[in-house]
Amino acid sequence: MDDLMTVVDWSRWQFALTAIYHWLFVPLTLGLSLIVAIMETIYVRTGEQKWLKTTKFWMLLFGINFAIGIATGLILEFEFGTNWSNYSWFVGDIFGAPLAIEGIFAFFIEATFVAVMFFGWNRVSKRFHLVSTWMTWFGASCSALWILVANSWMQYPVGMKFDPEQMRNVMDNFWALFSPVAINKYLHAVTSGWALSGVFVIGVSCWFLWKKRNIEFAERSMKVGGWIGLIGLLLTMYTGDGSAIEVARTQPMKLAAMEGLYNGSQGQSLVAVGMVNPEKNWADDTDEYLWAIEIPKGLSFLATHDFNAFVPGVSDLVKGVAINEKGDTVSTVSYADRILIGKQAHEALRRYDKAKVEGDKAAMETARKDLEANYKYFGYGYFDSVDEAIPPIGMTFYAFRVMVGLGSYFILFFIVVLFAVYKKDWFRKSVWLQWIAMLSIPLVYVCSQAGWIVAEVGRQPWTVQDLLPTRAAISAISAASVMVTFWMFAAIFTILLVAEVSIMCRQISKESKKEL
Repeated sequence: MDDLMTVVDWSRWQFALTAIYHWLFVPLTLGLSLIVAIMETIYVRTGEQKWLKTTKFWMLLFGINFAIGIATGLILEFEFGTNWSNYSWFVGDIFGAPLAIEGIFAFFIEATFVAVMFFGWNRVSKRFHLVSTWMTWFGASCSALWILVANSWMQYPVGMKFDPEQMRNVMDNFWALFSPVAINKYLHAVTSGWALSGVFVIGVSCWFLWKKRNIEFAERSMKVGGWIGLIGLLLTMYTGDGSAIEVARTQPMKLAAMEGLYNGSQGQSLVAVGMVNPEKNWADDTDEYLWAIEIPKGLSFLATHDFNAFVPGVSDLVKGVAINEKGDTVSTVSYADRILIGKQAHEALRRYDKAKVEGDKAAMETARKDLEANYKYFGYGYFDSVDEAIPPIGMTFYAFRVMVGLGSYFILFFIVVLFAVYKKDWFRKSVWLQWIAMLSIPLVYVCSQAGWIVAEVGRQPWTVQDLLPTRAAISAISAASVMVTFWMFAAIFTILLVAEVSIMCRQISKESKKEL
């Protein structure tokens, strides 16, 4: 068992490492492709060479980021087969479909038109080149759609049924994959990429201002980046509100972890800032927080849009108290009972397999009915204690507050930037504003990564919510092999990241010597 958990833990760390590095490149691709398309549209409409030079500069940075992002993305998909083969077998029919569409359709569009975008200058007409740039953005957005549909399905598995003949899940409703959970997650991730790219463009532009080079180019870029960033962040907040409601409905334990809430109530307050009690257990009466500043009734409104609604905490959910899809407080199945039901489902599956070998069709049918009746909690059958079904509270709690806190900062950031950039002397003379903008680039990446930590750590211990925990999803490989590849990937990804930053900095410095 110890070796099994070592393999699970190292496989999780390896996948997290790959995903974190990959997500350093994806949001910039999503947002910068849109910004470049808008800049080229302005160039085509006005015919002004200054906009052509602006477009080509940001297109160059987009290309550097795009190329390195592909490398990490490919490794991420390979890991489903190398480290998570049981998961791939158990749900491959459903999870594999959007990934296949992403590769065949979306990535094909993206890869085709990105070639025209970079090498088509003076080879195709201006309008066709513009179409290619917009199609690159469209292809990148489509790629994100299918990847996030697949990820959302892991959070909220729908559109499938378990086939005991194959010992795996099969898809029975493709369109169910486009659930409200998936739509909100997709829009939230894509628009947050617009916001991140807006900060990136503003920060790089402020380097030009600080160096007193290509001032007008920097201000042109800041205006486009500022508006796209502000619009993107406002949409991110709107879709984040929708995501919170979906999390409350489909993953209430994740919401409880986000808030560090153990005992819920009606009109539940929201912790603005605070520290969770690391010694707190769901079964004891110790305080949830070491200290906290709370917004009265904030969590109830966030979860249901009703200030007086009941929001369950970790202890409530473990004991079997929850809210239904209508927002009503209901008694549901306790986690202890879910474990028992899950084990009954496992036993029914074993009986089905035995009866199949023996050719006993009556016993097969009986076992099938028992399995179908208990399959809802199939994943809980892998646990021996309810404690195993509770996500890491502290990491989820703090990551959520980092995301929200920095998101609030960037609302103010974009407003100040847009106001100041239209007052030309403000940014040209205010070195402190320039430095704030440059230092905001790493902060926006921290904000972006914190959002994914909330989404993925908050749903632990599941790879597929309620159906397949991480301990049952891994491949039959040694812990040593996972450790070796973890450190190998850590070195490779770090080298790639350093290479990207180095290449970008050299190109920015090189281009700054030209007239833009």
